[in-house]
Amino acid sequence: MLALKAAKRLLFAANGFDPNILDDVARKKIVFQFQCVTWKLVKSLGSLPYDQFDISEEVQEQVELIRAQLKRAKERYGGPVTSNLLSRALSQPLDKEINPLQSGSRGVGCLLVEKVGNIDHEVRPKLGGVPLGNGSNINDCGQIVQEPEKLRNSSKISEVTSPKSTGLAREDDSPSKNLLENKKPNSPIIPEEYLCPISLELMRDPVIVATGQTYERSFIQRWIDGGNTRCPKTQQILQDLTLTPNIALRSLISDWCSKNNVDQPTALASGRIKRSDGSFRDVNGDIAAIQAIVRKLSSRSTEDRRAAVAEIRSLSKRSTDNRVLIAEAGAIPVLVNMLTSEDSQIQENAVTSILNLSIFENNKGLIMLADAVTSIVQVLRAGTMEAKENAAATIFSLSLGDENKIIIGASGAIPALVELLQTGSTRGKKDAATALFNLCIYQGNKGRAVRAGIIPALLTMLTDSSSCMVDEALTILSVLASHQEAKAAISKACTIPVLIDLLRTGLPRNKENAAAILLSLCKRDSVNLSCLRRLGALLPLSELANSGTERAKRKATSLLEHLRKPLQP
Repeated sequence: MLALKAAKRLLFAANGFDPNILDDVARKKIVFQFQCVTWKLVKSLGSLPYDQFDISEEVQEQVELIRAQLKRAKERYGGPVTSNLLSRALSQPLDKEINPLQSGSRGVGCLLVEKVGNIDHEVRPKLGGVPLGNGSNINDCGQIVQEPEKLRNSSKISEVTSPKSTGLAREDDSPSKNLLENKKPNSPIIPEEYLCPISLELMRDPVIVATGQTYERSFIQRWIDGGNTRCPKTQQILQDLTLTPNIALRSLISDWCSKNNVDQPTALASGRIKRSDGSFRDVNGDIAAIQAIVRKLSSRSTEDRRAAVAEIRSLSKRSTDNRVLIAEAGAIPVLVNMLTSEDSQIQENAVTSILNLSIFENNKGLIMLADAVTSIVQVLRAGTMEAKENAAATIFSLSLGDENKIIIGASGAIPALVELLQTGSTRGKKDAATALFNLCIYQGNKGRAVRAGIIPALLTMLTDSSSCMVDEALTILSVLASHQEAKAAISKACTIPVLIDLLRTGLPRNKENAAAILLSLCKRDSVNLSCLRRLGALLPLSELANSGTERAKRKATSLLEHLRKPLQP
């Protein structure tokens, strides 16, 4: 419903534009807004519970067709939607059918990701079945397990970025005016200043940019990640890219939501937990006892704080009910403050408590709103090894949300994770690899990872027989190989000979990912294709095409077809 409302707001906001006189800036604004709404619609349609609706198979097929078309449009992250298409869409009446984009670039394909690392060392069993945004699950051992069939039907993995584009309704096309004209009876009018100028939705985490304008954090961050240096609303140059939380506006929005009985994006169902079927159950637990422990977190006595945070860690490990009650008792902001404690024991227990609390989906939003990521990154850089490991696992848990991938990527977490990948304990390296894999699903984070030195680190993992992390390295490389900057860095690092060796000697899963990476590197790249020929890749690829797994056969066959084509002069 929220996605449909956003689409409706956008249509009314764009209705006043004449496509024949749109300048480039205005066109970019509308394009980005269309892309944001498309992203939301894809996510919403992907979670429709068909079994709860009495609809025919034909209707289901139509919904899936629409979702596929929207997804292809969403995945054109390399550039904005074509101007001609946009002009046609804007010039047609709202009841006229517009055919969305019919093609989109394809990515690496499916990634068989297994045993990427233990995620939550305290609550590993509790993570079973938690869905990733890429069609994966975490098994009972805290490991990522991809669902191959889902990925075979997906051209990319939950990529949500649209560089070089933004979105904004015209100043005279007031979102609140449109809402007033089209609102349902008895529905409150959202004040215009509470709506993000980019998404046209009620802001959850408003931030102020250098020009003084306020936006929803994830949307303005995505605009900045696209290489844009101007304020979307004023078009002034952003002298710096700092995003300052607008705490006063956030408080006003919270008060308005409470007074108008509007669900806040991060609001908890007080004392209740929502089941998968949509019903609720009451939370069980001693709320008075938990509140007393939470109060002790702010004690002046170091010993009291140390004992209280250890107890919170233990309680948050035991059950979902405890995670709900601890959050409702106001523990999250206090725990975030404790992340900067000079007492290493307090710091370790605080970051592990936040990790445990983050497993309950509603708590993720509260943790993000408490600006926890900055402090978690500090722990990742300077904490004890146990604290670093659990900080990396916390980043993975928080990054399961697409919007959070954007915010975390901009926080400086990726360089710290790459450092842990190089210098951490075995468990720390696995946690860092898991977090980096999930963050790099977002296209804007791939360049950050490359600039942080992830390619040499992954190459070391591939060539060090004692590291036992070949699977993890190949998995991350598979995600990165579709990115142009990463592709160049992979080739420059002399990774191709290592991948060819894996085609000969690797495990079946290693051969699959090696073939997938080589295919991404060599498509439309005559230099890399020549390198493959020169290094004798033809024989191992032929063997793989005949005797490999189904996925490996497809990748090897496609690569052989490229190798057999005559080289372009």
